[in-house]
Amino acid sequence: MNFTMIIKNLGILLMVEAACMLPSLLVAIINNQYDIMAFIVTMMILIVVGLLMYCIPARNKNFYTRDGFAIVSLGWILVSLFGALPFYLSGAIPSYVDALFETVSGFTTTGSTILREIESLPRGLLFWRSFTNWIGGMGVLVMMLAVLPAAGANTFHILKAESPGPDPGKLVPRIGQSAKILYRMYISLSLVQVVMLLIAGMPLYDALINTFSTAGTGGFSNMNTSIGAYNNVYYEIIIGLFMFLFGINFTLYFQALKGDIKNIIRDEEFRFYIFTVVGAIVLITCNLLGPVFGTIWESLRYSFFQVCSIITTTGFSTTNFDVWPAFSKTILIVLMFIGASAGSTGGGIKCLRFLLLFKTIKREVRRIIHPKAVYTVKYGGKTVNGDVLFGVMNYFFVIIIVFAVSLLLVSLDGFDLVSNFTAVAATINNIGPGLGIVGPMGNFADYSDLSKIVFSFAMLFGRLEIYPMLILFAPTFWKRVNI
Repeated sequence: MNFTMIIKNLGILLMVEAACMLPSLLVAIINNQYDIMAFIVTMMILIVVGLLMYCIPARNKNFYTRDGFAIVSLGWILVSLFGALPFYLSGAIPSYVDALFETVSGFTTTGSTILREIESLPRGLLFWRSFTNWIGGMGVLVMMLAVLPAAGANTFHILKAESPGPDPGKLVPRIGQSAKILYRMYISLSLVQVVMLLIAGMPLYDALINTFSTAGTGGFSNMNTSIGAYNNVYYEIIIGLFMFLFGINFTLYFQALKGDIKNIIRDEEFRFYIFTVVGAIVLITCNLLGPVFGTIWESLRYSFFQVCSIITTTGFSTTNFDVWPAFSKTILIVLMFIGASAGSTGGGIKCLRFLLLFKTIKREVRRIIHPKAVYTVKYGGKTVNGDVLFGVMNYFFVIIIVFAVSLLLVSLDGFDLVSNFTAVAATINNIGPGLGIVGPMGNFADYSDLSKIVFSFAMLFGRLEIYPMLILFAPTFWKRVNI
């Protein structure tokens, strides 16, 4: 491993994080609230520590696969540790563990919170809270590559380790150019949403806050009761639509820009994603009609928003879905695990993995019926490599283990099984709210510090797709072997 280059790149990342706090500092200054010094002190700490790390001389500037994974996993931990300082230093969140939980939740685009009262926080902190959603949506390391593409050689290892879903690949040969293209599309979609919300009548500050959280599929709102506080159907349609759009693989947007519309329609994951969303909306709408809502349009309104929110792992809410019938809540729990498309800003296990899992099961059934026949799993008309299928199977197995261990640890707090189960599901799948005490009208404040640390690691495990975090605990990972 090239420890020197790892430290240098982490130093760059901390300085980039300091720059990312500038908009929040400006908001704090404009509103003249008590969070100004907290941002100034944090930015100074980030710049000093980042410069000291960056100035370490490096003889070997080569990157290896393990270096990319180390930079991603350690980088996300560091930006979370330092990103929590404005909340803690300002006194808005007196407990550092709580501040860390909130920050990890922001950067991993989870949207779970320990805050019982949100609207009383200074505007600068609320801006930073939602801006972490926007930064984390595309990835803090992807941002670094977009801003400073010459940070190091062979940085595809960084993009690979941070990108959600199996085999992310590159849009164009140059990694820095790929990162810039991703951010251009990301910024463009975000700006369109801001404009549409402004046209619909939402104030600029609120439009920015809600767009940051929609784009990053994070779900942090500046309202105590989330989007439901506005009770505005136009806001809900716009935000619901953009949650759906940000749950689509960004490679498809790149193909659309090149005029390759046919391949988008033929994309199997895209069709699976649409089928799942439409199917869930129809089922929940029918289930809510009568017992919960009196008209089909009202049922459709709330089911559309909540399905888009949960499958994209955004976590916004317009109603207390914890009181919905068991059938509807079960569908939402299933959507928590399915998640959005690979290569999107959404979390969860990803539609592509489920699609490949179903295809593998189908192949095994056919093998049992016709043992002498040779069957392959195909995706997009091409045979899927056995290593990819093994990786998918292995991912399901590992995430079950991580889920079970996390559930066991948080159960020590003595809360009911539904709350604990959905709390772990909400954090490891980067969703936000669960059911019970962590439902849309609740939060994670009542859990112990140990459970909050477990939840924080679960959020990082989920956002980084398990392995970048898991390998940190392997002793052989840290040996000086260039592989």
